[in-house]
Parts: sequence; C-alpha cells; structure tokens
Amino acid sequence: MPDPPENPEILLEAQHIVKHFPVRGGVFMKQVGAVRAVDDVSLAIHKGETVGLVGESGCGKTTFGRVILRLEEPTAGALFFEGENLLAFGRGRMRRMRREMQIIFQDPFSSLNPRKTVAQIVGEPLLIHGLRSRREREARVLELLETVGLRREQMRRYPHQFSGGQRQRIGVARALALNPKLIVCDEAVSALDVSIQAQVINLLEDLQERFGLTYLFISHDLGVVEHVSDRVAVMYLGQIVELAASETLYRRPLHPYTQALLSAVPMPDPTLKGERIILRGDVPSPINPPPGCRFHTRCLFAKEVCRKRVPSFRETADGHWVACFFAGVVGIRTD
Repeated sequence: MPDPPENPEILLEAQHIVKHFPVRGGVFMKQVGAVRAVDDVSLAIHKGETVGLVGESGCGKTTFGRVILRLEEPTAGALFFEGENLLAFGRGRMRRMRREMQIIFQDPFSSLNPRKTVAQIVGEPLLIHGLRSRREREARVLELLETVGLRREQMRRYPHQFSGGQRQRIGVARALALNPKLIVCDEAVSALDVSIQAQVINLLEDLQERFGLTYLFISHDLGVVEHVSDRVAVMYLGQIVELAASETLYRRPLHPYTQALLSAVPMPDPTLKGERIILRGDVPSPINPPPGCRFHTRCLFAKEVCRKRVPSFRETADGHWVACFFAGVVGIRTD
C-alpha cells in the first residue's frame, strides 16, 4: 500500500506513475507490445505553485497530465490529492473530486462544442455538479466571463464567433467554474499568436494570485515556462530527467538534454547566446526504448556505463534533481 505524503503543503503527489498503451497486431489482434508513454514518473506539486513540465513532442507530458486527473487510468503507481488516494476512489467519488481538478486543453478550436453557446459551455460543469437553478447558473457564468475579460452580450454567441484568444479565455472560464484547486494547463497558449499568448498568461497569473490556484503548466515553449513557473521538470521519453527551481534550472542546467533544449531557446541579444548543442539522431521509439539511460543514444557525453545502467534520479543540491551519471560535467552559457 503506497504511503500518502507527509508534507501538508503538497496538493498532489504522483508516485512511480506508469502508463503503457497496448500495441495490437496479427489476425486475432493480440497485444504484441506497448507504448511506454509514461514510465516511472514521480512528482509532487505544492499548494499555490506552478510546476512547468517541458520536453519534446511525444515525450509523455500530456499523457502524464491526463493520468493525474484520471482521464487516463495509470498502468501502475499511486496518486494522492490532499493526502487521499485517488486510485482508490470509485466512479461516483471521483466525479465529485473533479470539482477540485480541472484542465485547460491545448486547442481552443476543438475543445469547445460548436453546437453550444458560451453560456452553455461554461455553465455545463455547474449543471453536472448540481447547480440546477438556471438563474444561479447564469449569474455564475456572467461572473466567470467577466473574470476572464469577456462581456455579458457574448454569452449567447457560439465558439466560431470568437478569436483564438477569446476561445481560450472561454476554456479558462470553464475550468474555473467549480472553484478548483488544481488546473492542468495542457499547452494552453501554444495555438495562439504571441501577443495573445501574453494576454492569456497574464490572465492565468492574475487568477492564480486571486484564487490561490495551483498549476501544472505543460508546454514545449521554454521561454513561456521560465516566465510562469516556480519549478520546472524536464521530461524525455516518458521519464523526468531533471527537476529544479525555474531560476536554478535555466541558470545552471545539469542534464545534457536540458542543456540542449536551453541552447535552442531564441534570445533577443544573439551576442549573449552560448554555443548551440545539436543532438544527433532521432528520439527512440517509446515501444522499444534503449537500455540504460534512455538519452544515451543522442548524448554527446555518453560513456559505457550509460548504455548498461539506469541512472538514479538523485538530488545534487537543494531541490535540484537529475538523472545522469555525469550531471553538470558540461555546461552552457545561459546568462
């Protein structure tokens, strides 16, 4: 039986989460393998903080975000929310718990029902969770729309009548409807123009300060993550390879993969840019990940031990965790 977190400041803790998707083939469609989307990931999120989760496309970020909300059931591991084991909840109790945990989806164009008005979209969580009075729902919807910067007269409009940034604000309002404690922002600004991204990010920060929200901010945009996050976790091929406070990670990355990612971030002044690190090869298949350190096939500094042994996820300094035998041996300029 897994142990719940002892620290009362931890809102959600994922312990050794595994999520494999079966691969089927043959005449009888038997399982012939598995996509190891998330493979032994542990992460604690404290109340009121923003944790950034970054990595290349396909590394398992979105799957992990969906698993901690139980939109996907984990293959193995444990999940605790305010000390309660989420995986022990039945369907009814989990449905009630969803008031506390919400998600803002990546695509504001496909995540809103085109057949419903804004009032129906934002009010649907209220209806599902028992606020039956139409008058009360409309009053709450109006309050939410004003909170995210939309107007009363827009309540009766449909999603196609809004811009991308406005649609994402509708998604934010829907996520806020039930006063959640945790919101998973799954690439919440990646589909938006840069100027609109800034507006939505500022909105999320204002709402966090106003309502005491906790965010898991999933993104591949390292510049945005640096701006919004208190801590940042770097994910590669289904595993977290580095975790540290945002300022620490961007100033002194220890894992070669993190160093390579940061070397690719555009900077306003090119003269301050360090040497670009070009990774060799492609990301291995999550169906058949390499033995030892999963990054060794692309790492410029891999040794024989990296090919044979799995590096432990260890704390090298106060709150700075890394899974690498030679962490920090080679650095890059980030200032």
